[in-house]
Amino acid sequence: MNAMETAAHGSRPAHVADGHDMIRVHGARENNLKDVSIEIPKRRLTVFTGVSGSGKSSLVFSTIAAESQRMINETYSAFVQGFMPTMARPDVDVLDGLTTAIIVDQERPGGDPRSTVGTLTDANALLRILFSRLGEPHIGSPQAFSFNVPSVRAAGAVTVERGGKKTEKVTFTRTGGMCPECEGRGTVSDIDVTQLYDADKSLNEGAITVPGFKVGGWSVRFYTESGYFDPDKPIRDYTEQELHDFLYREPTKIKIGGVNLTYEGLVVQVRRSFLAKDRESLRPHIRAFVDRVATFAVCPECDGTRLSAPARSSKIKGANIADLCAMQVSDLAEWVRELDEPSVRPLLTTLQHTLDKFVEIGLGYLSLNRPTGTLSGGEAQRVKMVRHLGSALTDVTYVFDEPTVGLHPHDIQRMNDLLLQLRDKGNTVLVVEHKPETIAIADHVVDLGPGAGTHGGAVCFEGSVDGLRRSGTLTGRHLDDRAVLKDRVRTPTGKIAIRGANTNNLRDVDVDIPLGVLVVVTGVAGSGKSSLVHGSMPADAGVVSVDQSPIRGSRRSNPATYTGLLDPIRKAFAKANGVKPALFSANSEGACPTCNGVGVVYTDLGIMHGVSTTCEECEGRRFQASVLEYRLGGRNISEVLAMPVAEAEEFFGAGEARIPAAHAILRRLVDVGLGYLGLGQPLTTLSGGERQRLKLAMHLGDEGGVFVLDEPTTGLHLADIEKLLGLLDRLVDAGRSVIVVAHHQAVMAHADWIIDLGPGAGHDGGRIVFQGTPAQLVADRSTLTGEHLAAYVGA
Repeated sequence: MNAMETAAHGSRPAHVADGHDMIRVHGARENNLKDVSIEIPKRRLTVFTGVSGSGKSSLVFSTIAAESQRMINETYSAFVQGFMPTMARPDVDVLDGLTTAIIVDQERPGGDPRSTVGTLTDANALLRILFSRLGEPHIGSPQAFSFNVPSVRAAGAVTVERGGKKTEKVTFTRTGGMCPECEGRGTVSDIDVTQLYDADKSLNEGAITVPGFKVGGWSVRFYTESGYFDPDKPIRDYTEQELHDFLYREPTKIKIGGVNLTYEGLVVQVRRSFLAKDRESLRPHIRAFVDRVATFAVCPECDGTRLSAPARSSKIKGANIADLCAMQVSDLAEWVRELDEPSVRPLLTTLQHTLDKFVEIGLGYLSLNRPTGTLSGGEAQRVKMVRHLGSALTDVTYVFDEPTVGLHPHDIQRMNDLLLQLRDKGNTVLVVEHKPETIAIADHVVDLGPGAGTHGGAVCFEGSVDGLRRSGTLTGRHLDDRAVLKDRVRTPTGKIAIRGANTNNLRDVDVDIPLGVLVVVTGVAGSGKSSLVHGSMPADAGVVSVDQSPIRGSRRSNPATYTGLLDPIRKAFAKANGVKPALFSANSEGACPTCNGVGVVYTDLGIMHGVSTTCEECEGRRFQASVLEYRLGGRNISEVLAMPVAEAEEFFGAGEARIPAAHAILRRLVDVGLGYLGLGQPLTTLSGGERQRLKLAMHLGDEGGVFVLDEPTTGLHLADIEKLLGLLDRLVDAGRSVIVVAHHQAVMAHADWIIDLGPGAGHDGGRIVFQGTPAQLVADRSTLTGEHLAAYVGA
């Protein structure tokens, strides 16, 4: 049959190009994956499920998405690659059928104090161009409206080498929009100098109380050997000039031990070293110090707008750029829609499109001046999605990490619709998810497990959602789990009275939060929950807050170092063997000299990804051979760090290796569901949910009587929700008060008291729409939360 006859019969021969309809993965071994081989259909919505730590992120992000991005980067010239992050090829035998991957993860955007929603999404850039064209009075280029650009003036002589040398006088000016007082931060800080030193001590006696300032160290030698004062004289006896030199002297060149150095007053140095950095990026003990010494106030010069006076003076239709950035995005979209200026129509069309996407994705309640460091994990992820909605690209692979995080059940349907829109345009959509509402819309499901850590890393099921229900896997068995309402609720033992709360969008809220019970604060995204529990609590309430701010750490950081577990273990090893504790630190004297305690030797290859090879000297164990001869309970320090938390809890709980302090920390890690983590596993390999639970474990040992937990179900498998509820019950039964910001219906159903905010988001929210028991909320069905909870419990 020839081609004409084939066409006449109404069928076309399959083209060889149409056969590439699968992403094939064979022999994936990244992190805990055990030679995983799967085929993922293209142009379909595939959901990856499994318990936390089962290997979902290792397969989706560290293998499929990482290789796609690496191969795209290789298409650029060597010059361009030199400016791009280098990526290693994942540990996999075959990856076939890949398409361009766009990753939308929960990684919070950089916490630079000048980073806002507007700068992150380029909406600010469009507004700056708009004002540079239409603003009256005209003050300059788009840079004149940027709070990241300072105004600069300079004059001087330059020599132009053109034939005969000629000296010319040059003047240079640049008009920027940065407020000169707060340098574009919107806030100014003041320092309580009494928190920086002990006035009764001299410098040599350790008067300086700033973290990192140790007597004998360079940081203190700057002062003791500066020649400005007597290092043995108590600070309270300093003359006025000496105290000024000690605290406020501007940078001055001095010589110490024959070395030219720059001296600066202690307050000047603290401002530069601590206050100029974003608070969320600081280590916990440094953050506590900053909170103790610094008071932040709205900049009086720019009134918190971050912009200079000229930038604020230029207006369009009576509004300056700061006014527009402070508007709720949904209102700003209407303002732009009403602006009819043919001369900038392409600009207005693009800006309108960007703002409408904010509203479409459920972020219309944000404002462009909102600092990115204040966004929740779910909000940050949806802000990143703004770039990709409405894109004309097709045959792209979109990769999402729990896109429903931070979403009320009412909002999850909207997110599901967006995922299906992306798929229906001809894209491949890969989603790591635990919520049954999103699993239900999948075309294809991959369930990993059966357990976590070393007990996971295998594919337990591939197929349809109905097939998953019948499969008998852990996910399949729990997919239709439903919590029941409590028969009896606890009686409060007191209350926290919040009066006239107006943080962000709260509208003079008065509420009594009961103590001694499990309280759940809920409501749609943007209704004011975090503003109430994080921004409105009385200072004397004794609140311990476990929020979603990320844990910062290098590849040397691990659960043992972060939780302080390593300190008692090192001391126990030292005592048992009669040596120094420093020998048992891979960052100190015990480190392998070849790899400096990292366990690998790294070779930088310029534009190509550097090669890391296991250190031949210590064989990846990070310690000197002599240190590994010292044992505690039959194990050396390297073997201890290789243990999972659950095994270590047994090891340090009894026998020769019994260490009560270490056992208590390990017990808390097991309680929050992290028994599978290795003690020496780098923090950089943990998921967002794992990092939050690691922080929760740290705070379980705190003395505070009131715990505020922000979305503790993040990253938790359906089977683990029950364990979390048991942990919350144990906390309350131990006499603590627990306040949970949550959207998960199982947590709501388990509460003793619910506070529901709304009715909408942004300026449509900020009010208490219900407070009472879960049973009363279900009976009333007067709010969106009540309707969804009633449907969930089958009432």
